[in-house]
Amino acid sequence: MAARAEKKMGSSASLSSKENGAANGITEMVADMDLNSRTTTGVLTSHPQSRDVQMESVSLLFHGHELLQDTKLELNYGRRYGLIGPNGCGKSCLLKALGEREVPIPEHIDIFLLDKEMAASDQTALEAVMAVDEERGRLEKEAEELATQDTTEAEQRLTDIYERLDALESDMAEVNAASILHGLGFTKQMQQMKTREFSGGWRMRISLARALFVEPTFLILDEPTNHLDLEACVWLEDTLSKWKRILLLVSHSQDFLNGVCTNIIHMQGKQLKYYSGNYDQYVQTRAELEENQMKKYRWEQEQIANMKDYIARFGHGSAKLARQAQSKEKVLAKMVREGLTEKVESERVVKFHFENVGKLPPPVLQFVEVAFGYSADKVLYRNVDLGVDLDSRVAIVGPNGAGKSTLLKLMTGNLDPLDGMVKRHNHLRIGQYHQHLTELLPMDTCALEYFLAEFGKDVGEEKMRSALGRFGITGANQTMEMYKLSDGLKSRVVFAWLSYRTPHMLLLDEPTNHLDMETIDSLADAIKEWDGGLVLVSHDFRLISQVANEIWEVADGAVTKWGGDITSYKNHLRVRHAALSKRQDMS
Repeated sequence: MAARAEKKMGSSASLSSKENGAANGITEMVADMDLNSRTTTGVLTSHPQSRDVQMESVSLLFHGHELLQDTKLELNYGRRYGLIGPNGCGKSCLLKALGEREVPIPEHIDIFLLDKEMAASDQTALEAVMAVDEERGRLEKEAEELATQDTTEAEQRLTDIYERLDALESDMAEVNAASILHGLGFTKQMQQMKTREFSGGWRMRISLARALFVEPTFLILDEPTNHLDLEACVWLEDTLSKWKRILLLVSHSQDFLNGVCTNIIHMQGKQLKYYSGNYDQYVQTRAELEENQMKKYRWEQEQIANMKDYIARFGHGSAKLARQAQSKEKVLAKMVREGLTEKVESERVVKFHFENVGKLPPPVLQFVEVAFGYSADKVLYRNVDLGVDLDSRVAIVGPNGAGKSTLLKLMTGNLDPLDGMVKRHNHLRIGQYHQHLTELLPMDTCALEYFLAEFGKDVGEEKMRSALGRFGITGANQTMEMYKLSDGLKSRVVFAWLSYRTPHMLLLDEPTNHLDMETIDSLADAIKEWDGGLVLVSHDFRLISQVANEIWEVADGAVTKWGGDITSYKNHLRVRHAALSKRQDMS
């Protein structure tokens, strides 16, 4: 059936078990080799006992490609930094280099890099979060060493250590750990489950909960909202907005960056550029700076043109005019020597495009009194009676585990309802994107070869290059093995694959994971210009606000239409969290 897009993705070259095993092996090998393929240098300029991290001459190479060149790194205690930049510029690579201490970060600054899920074991989720013996021992040892030092920096650090030890050992420690887990979506029953009983996504949440419980001096988060539902995103945003140590995070959500960050770091042109304020303030400040830069650039170019013209016209004239020409020549040489203002170079923005598919008469896809559960005694929802046509723009919201992704699988026919019926138009082509599709790509081949294998070599290499190019996979990225591509570029390969199949309807399950903000905006623009139908599951409030005109909430055993927009839904979640926190405080 055409609806089963993810199965067709591997129908030719990519999804035999043997090849999948090879691809997974390559992925694991790449992870093991990651450290060896990265070269990082930097010189510490902050005081060795300072709680700030400041460096000069920071450079970063990955697989021989220079990502940073002789730039400054500045991370001050008490500030919350959002690291932004286009897909493939090296954001995640920089976070890993910092987390692995590949630059001279002082030992007293403990680092927590959230890059892997909690190990599967017999510990319960709550026990795993509270297993802080290693942290406690390290803090106690450092406190003994600092007690012999008589400096302002040592005194500040000692005060911080005692605060953290008190928090780890207080009677409220278990309550705090349970509260963090609850904020991330764990019920009381789930908190008592063994970590080996959870999926990778849930174990990643346990790791995040542990990081928040331990409160390291330097917390590094790479796309922390990727495994969260909207409710947990709201809670995490509120929690991180109160973080009082050093926080460095990469996020594709402008909404999240606005709520959390005090500073923005823009990774551009192999440099790190620093801006005060949240993301919206960064956009405004950068626009003003670039406008002033262009004014100065145009003024300088006009002065240069006038001086060159004068020198050309009067350089060989009368003695007086010749002297004036020589004087202007010296002024021009001085301007060049002191450095001219560079022209503002606009970053290349990828323009996504989905081919228009025309209309199919409704009903295109309809749920008729549908009930579904993975077993008869655990029904997710009943009496679902909703429909989607080619002019629909639906966002599905609700807590993790409520059945949002399951609803998409019912739409494609990958699952069958326990009761009721899902009706699909006979000619309906569905394109489904989910966050695990990138894992099905053959890592040991390049995007161009993959497309030729998928769609037939008789289509022609030029047409396949064009199909990839429309989604920003250009130049060397088309012929580079996919394990060398960033996660964002792999996602673009999948979108190009989906687009080439010309679906009537897109079912997008967390499509923004790993995409940069400009690419997300491009995706939103492409959807708005397209004449097909959309059903979206996403934790990105901004994307939902851009493309959805209808919201379905999956909760409490039902699927219902939400009466307002996504902003009102976010406010509803925030009010509900606040009310729940008060009840917990009272108990």
